[in-house]
Amino acid sequence: MLKGFASTLGAAALPGILAACGDSGGSDKGSSGGNSVTFGSNYSDPAPKQAFAALTQAATTSAGVNIKVNTTDHNTFQNNINSYLQGTPDDLFTWFAGYRMQFFAQQGLIANIDDVWDKIGSNFNAASQGLSKGLDGHYYFVPIYNYPWVVFYNKSTFTEKGYTIPKTWDDFMALVKKMKTDGLIPMAYADKDGWPALGTFDIINLRVNGYDYHINLMKHKVPWTDSKVTDVFNQWAELLPYCQTGSTGRIWQDAAKTLENKQAGMMFQGTNQVAAQYVTDGKDLSDLDFFPFPEINPTYGQDYMDAPTDGFCISKNAKNAAAAKKVLEYIGTAPAEATYLKTDQWDVALANNASVPTYNAIQQKSVQAIAACKSVSQFMDRDTDPGFADNVMIPAIQKFITNPSAGNIKTLQGQIEAQAKTIFTS
Repeated sequence: MLKGFASTLGAAALPGILAACGDSGGSDKGSSGGNSVTFGSNYSDPAPKQAFAALTQAATTSAGVNIKVNTTDHNTFQNNINSYLQGTPDDLFTWFAGYRMQFFAQQGLIANIDDVWDKIGSNFNAASQGLSKGLDGHYYFVPIYNYPWVVFYNKSTFTEKGYTIPKTWDDFMALVKKMKTDGLIPMAYADKDGWPALGTFDIINLRVNGYDYHINLMKHKVPWTDSKVTDVFNQWAELLPYCQTGSTGRIWQDAAKTLENKQAGMMFQGTNQVAAQYVTDGKDLSDLDFFPFPEINPTYGQDYMDAPTDGFCISKNAKNAAAAKKVLEYIGTAPAEATYLKTDQWDVALANNASVPTYNAIQQKSVQAIAACKSVSQFMDRDTDPGFADNVMIPAIQKFITNPSAGNIKTLQGQIEAQAKTIFTS
């Protein structure tokens, strides 16, 4: 269902491919038993990779389990997860909360970890607990952090140009027009990987139609031909002329560099990407700031945002589930999250009473921004059927970005709905 280069080779071939792409961390005595496990990781970018190494080293010390980390490029890992889990996967693997996890749990590819949650449950609030459960009410996931999708800017640029933070869509449009006049790219933008622009659809839908409508659309309880979906695309089309051109041929890291280099005035994406890239590139993180996406419909204001939660699962085909559970019992604690966030300068902890004295201004503001929301969504490819997000919405949105005309919007809505009917009724 999730297509990628490995799908043509068969499920059994994928773990070998992942191992060839990966690297190890920690000691390894094999994962067939004893106190050794393998951990499949999509933390391939330098900054999160370093934070994950610190976490697994601490887990080895605390849980007494030797951990071998197999790191794979983030997009390759995500695109081939179905084949990976059906083959000979690692004992543990990095993944995403909510429906993205629930789908594979329902397929019997992720192990039930109710016994782990019997020990760590009090460490998390009800929202985090709910995101960690499958559709059957059992636990399959242990969270580590979340992060907001917001509009980033350089404080020095705003000060130099005299820009003010926009609160409403009209304010926002006036700002992007002024930036363009001033010779800046108003919005750094990239969608070569397909998933970044899903976040733009999410936030505009949340602002125009609210949280309940957005979630119902993700579950196909609302047809994609609905006029309120048209409203989202029309609103987005108004902004596109002020977004960096050629976005479908650009990766988000390169878009972030235009913000870093002050060629662009703003960029809408997650702290997990933009702030992390500033750290990786050695840029001045103290100059980076953000604001929640502006209000469009006063009924919903700025009440909602995407704040994806990342964490870990145990493969149903794990060779050493007992040792893997020991690792998750440690990871599901406030000290473990604090250890991870000593290196991670862009995400925020989820465990109750997590003491993270290393939080910088971006992280402190992230906590406040997420807490100010009435509800948070998980991101389109996590809130809807994974195959629908990857195989239908990504190409449809890329076609929209290339041609945001009214006629093309209507055509795309019809095509999306036709495919959604097949996927959500099968």
